[in-house]
Amino acid sequence: MGNKLFVGNLSFDVGEDELREVFAECGEVRSVAVPLDRYTNNPRGFAFVEMGSDADCANAISTLNGRDLRGRSLRVSEALERGAGGGGGGGG
Repeated sequence: MGNKLFVGNLSFDVGEDELREVFAECGEVRSVAVPLDRYTNNPRGFAFVEMGSDADCANAISTLNGRDLRGRSLRVSEALERGAGGGGGGGG
Protein backbone atom coordinates (compact mmCIF):
# COMPACT_ATOMS: atom_id res chain seq x y z
CA MET A 1 0.00 0.00 0.00
CA GLY A 2 1.24 3.49 -0.76
CA ASN A 3 1.08 6.35 1.71
CA LYS A 4 -1.23 8.50 -0.41
CA LEU A 5 -5.01 8.47 -0.01
CA PHE A 6 -7.80 9.70 -2.23
CA VAL A 7 -10.63 11.43 -0.35
CA GLY A 8 -13.83 11.81 -2.32
CA ASN A 9 -17.31 13.22 -1.82
CA LEU A 10 -15.98 16.27 0.02
CA SER A 11 -18.12 19.27 0.77
CA PHE A 12 -16.84 22.27 -1.17
CA ASP A 13 -16.45 24.07 2.21
CA VAL A 14 -13.75 21.69 3.49
CA GLY A 15 -10.21 23.04 3.32
CA GLU A 16 -6.75 21.61 3.78
CA ASP A 17 -6.49 22.60 7.46
CA GLU A 18 -9.75 20.87 8.38
CA LEU A 19 -8.76 17.71 6.50
CA ARG A 20 -5.34 17.70 8.16
CA GLU A 21 -7.07 17.87 11.55
CA VAL A 22 -9.47 15.01 10.73
CA PHE A 23 -6.78 12.72 9.33
CA ALA A 24 -4.37 13.48 12.20
CA GLU A 25 -6.68 11.39 14.39
CA CYS A 26 -5.40 8.37 12.42
CA GLY A 27 -1.67 9.09 12.39
CA GLU A 28 0.98 11.36 10.92
CA VAL A 29 -0.21 13.57 8.07
CA ARG A 30 2.61 14.56 5.71
CA SER A 31 0.61 16.60 3.21
CA VAL A 32 -2.91 17.53 2.15
CA ALA A 33 -3.88 18.76 -1.32
CA VAL A 34 -7.35 19.99 -2.29
CA PRO A 35 -7.29 20.55 -6.07
CA LEU A 36 -9.05 23.63 -7.41
CA ASP A 37 -10.91 23.99 -10.67
CA ARG A 38 -8.64 25.93 -13.02
CA TYR A 39 -11.46 28.12 -14.35
CA THR A 40 -13.52 28.90 -11.25
CA ASN A 41 -10.79 28.46 -8.60
CA ASN A 42 -13.32 26.52 -6.48
CA PRO A 43 -12.55 23.16 -4.82
CA ARG A 44 -13.35 20.14 -6.98
CA GLY A 45 -14.86 17.98 -4.22
CA PHE A 46 -11.94 15.66 -3.60
CA ALA A 47 -8.49 15.71 -2.04
CA PHE A 48 -5.28 13.76 -1.61
CA VAL A 49 -3.80 13.09 1.80
CA GLU A 50 -0.31 11.68 2.29
CA MET A 51 0.10 9.78 5.55
CA GLY A 52 3.30 8.90 7.41
CA SER A 53 3.13 5.13 7.02
CA ASP A 54 1.17 2.24 5.56
CA ALA A 55 -0.30 1.59 9.01
CA ASP A 56 -1.52 5.20 9.22
CA CYS A 57 -3.12 4.83 5.78
CA ALA A 58 -4.88 1.60 6.71
CA ASN A 59 -6.09 3.18 9.94
CA ALA A 60 -7.43 6.25 8.09
CA ILE A 61 -9.29 4.10 5.55
CA SER A 62 -10.91 1.92 8.20
CA THR A 63 -11.71 4.84 10.51
CA LEU A 64 -12.75 7.60 8.12
CA ASN A 65 -14.30 5.89 5.10
CA GLY A 66 -18.03 6.59 5.40
CA ARG A 67 -17.65 9.17 8.18
CA ASP A 68 -19.87 12.23 7.91
CA LEU A 69 -18.00 15.50 7.42
CA ARG A 70 -20.12 18.63 6.91
CA GLY A 71 -23.11 16.60 5.79
CA ARG A 72 -21.23 14.41 3.27
CA SER A 73 -20.13 10.80 3.67
CA LEU A 74 -16.37 10.65 3.03
CA ARG A 75 -14.95 8.12 0.59
CA VAL A 76 -11.40 7.26 1.59
CA SER A 77 -9.28 4.86 -0.44
CA GLU A 78 -5.72 4.30 -1.56
CA ALA A 79 -4.81 6.77 -4.30
CA LEU A 80 -3.98 5.20 -7.64
CA GLU A 81 -0.77 6.19 -9.39
CA ARG A 82 -1.32 8.37 -12.43
CA GLY A 83 -0.61 6.76 -15.76
CA ALA A 84 2.34 8.00 -17.81
CA GLY A 85 0.40 9.07 -20.88
CA GLY A 86 -2.59 11.26 -21.35
CA GLY A 87 -5.88 10.34 -22.95
CA GLY A 88 -5.61 9.61 -26.54
CA GLY A 89 -8.31 8.14 -28.52
CA GLY A 90 -8.83 9.13 -32.01
CA GLY A 91 -8.20 6.86 -34.82
CA GLY A 92 -9.01 7.12 -38.26
